[in-house]
Amino acid sequence: MVFRKLPGVSASGMGLRLSQKFVFLLFLSGLVTLCFGALFFLPDSVRLKRIFLSKTETQPVTVGSGSENDAREHMKRPKEQGMTPAKGESSTKLKSLIRKPSVSHEATEERLASGKAQEDLTLLRLITESASVKASSSDHPDTFSYNKFKGCLLKPPLGRDGGQTSDPTTNERREKVKEMMKFAWDNYKRYAWGKNELRPLTKNGHIGNMFGGLRGASIIDSLDTLYIMGLMEEYNDAKEWVQTSLDLNSNGEASLFEVNIRYVGGLLSAYYLTGEEFYKKKVVELGEKLLPAFNTPTGIPRGVINLGSSGTSWSWGWASAGSSILAEFGTLHLEFVHLSELSRNPIYTEKVMNIRKVLNKIEKPHGLYPNFLSPVSGNWVQHHVSIGGLGDSFYEYLIKSYLMSDKSDDDAKKMYYGALEAIEANLVQKSPGGLTYMAEWRGGILDHKMGHLACFSGGMIGIGADDGEPEKRQHYLDLAAEITHTCHESYTRSATKLGPEAFRFDSGGEATATRLNDRYYILRPEVIESYMYMWRLTHDPKYREWGWEAVQALEQHCRVESGFSGIRDVYTLTASHDNMQQSFFLSETLKYLYLLFSDDDLLSLEDWVFNTEAHPLPIIRRSCLEDPAPQDKTVSE
Repeated sequence: MVFRKLPGVSASGMGLRLSQKFVFLLFLSGLVTLCFGALFFLPDSVRLKRIFLSKTETQPVTVGSGSENDAREHMKRPKEQGMTPAKGESSTKLKSLIRKPSVSHEATEERLASGKAQEDLTLLRLITESASVKASSSDHPDTFSYNKFKGCLLKPPLGRDGGQTSDPTTNERREKVKEMMKFAWDNYKRYAWGKNELRPLTKNGHIGNMFGGLRGASIIDSLDTLYIMGLMEEYNDAKEWVQTSLDLNSNGEASLFEVNIRYVGGLLSAYYLTGEEFYKKKVVELGEKLLPAFNTPTGIPRGVINLGSSGTSWSWGWASAGSSILAEFGTLHLEFVHLSELSRNPIYTEKVMNIRKVLNKIEKPHGLYPNFLSPVSGNWVQHHVSIGGLGDSFYEYLIKSYLMSDKSDDDAKKMYYGALEAIEANLVQKSPGGLTYMAEWRGGILDHKMGHLACFSGGMIGIGADDGEPEKRQHYLDLAAEITHTCHESYTRSATKLGPEAFRFDSGGEATATRLNDRYYILRPEVIESYMYMWRLTHDPKYREWGWEAVQALEQHCRVESGFSGIRDVYTLTASHDNMQQSFFLSETLKYLYLLFSDDDLLSLEDWVFNTEAHPLPIIRRSCLEDPAPQDKTVSE
């Protein structure tokens, strides 16, 4: 026993003076308290910690080794038997990345198990030192400075005057969009509060099953829209709900893609716009729950993730051979980089950079990126290429990653322009009527179809034009304008002046849906998104006129008594509504319209990029953020 080694203590422990007994008991109680407390600083794998704390540990998160695309077309949860589970993958708790303690985990376990007296004292000293190191490294665990971040912005987020323009007509149109947002929000609050989306015809809420039990998708998606529109009473209601009612402890199967772009993106943008710390706490907590999806042989995440303690992941049942979808695993980069930025944990950036490494290693047919990739082998599963559903936002995030890095991410730039070159060579087509469009590619055979989702590409090519080769910059801007024009034509050639889900360029038709199941419109934003970008890049007034046409069409055909609803056929004036006010209508469609009719300094493109759900994320100016004494550039709102 250790007590035999204490001076003045006999082997039997008899004959102790009262003062010695008091000192001995004081020492013993302190030793027990310190050792038990040190359990909380041991790694989770240590045997003693598992014994004492297994019942009360927080939910584990698995760390793997390593869209608004057709994910929106196939929002329905696949049947369990149609999914491919991640077999043989165990959950482990995510560790904070701190300096390694001076004693290894294995040595600690051996010493704890040995029971030798002298080693007990040595272990006590080592544990105490290790705990001190951890405590000192955690004195300031969150070193992200919101004030420093704001000082790095070039312009106030809300502009000089809230984005109000000098043109009365434009301001009237902007106020109309704001009224539409308030109408949509008020009805959501009245009939569907806390649910994911509003069913305006039946006046009730819709939960759905693609968010894994998370609630309030319309609230999270609306935070930044309400804030930039100055609807502060509505914003404060949303803020209070997030603070008090957003429960992240769900145990359902969620779309990694949809949770990331809506919930993670929405909470990130709310934090960056307001500085409210609880947004940051919530988003980092949610980010940890997404990490198990990366636990695959390649590190390519699966599409479906259980947000609960199991940490299991699946591939969508409809995806060929258990593959992952390009637009889903390729639409994580912006949000995950910012998760690392806020948490100071590099694991999020490491996960998405590994995706790049896998993609750069494998051969691309004709330089193209097919839509299906095996997360097990890292090989393409099918040679189907689309700039619309299944592929779209992968390309968007390449150019936006470059822009968000303050144009320092050369790898993203190289990948984007290489992909764009291959797209132009293989997919971009000109119709007999002179319309430029992007066909789909199936193993070398073109399908002359363009989806509404692909209409984001006008804006994407536009924002990337200035950073291409000098001799191609005007060409890219012209290409962006041509594609945006084609997408506008898909609107003007319908009876409702709203565009179909997909339109074709064959059988004598151009920019029209020739199949019944392509004729619907579900309040999608992509065409209006390109109007907004092209307005800011060119200031051609036609883009604002086209946006106003869309406002009038939405008011006439999609506005119902208790909200906005999609319609089933854009080619008939006899409206047949789908009874769904999509959360992305609040986050994207109305936000892009509002920005279209606002001054360019409202969420200036010099400071912000928009994720694929239109949530603004700031450009990371590393040189400014890491400057120990930056100049005071306080930006007022």
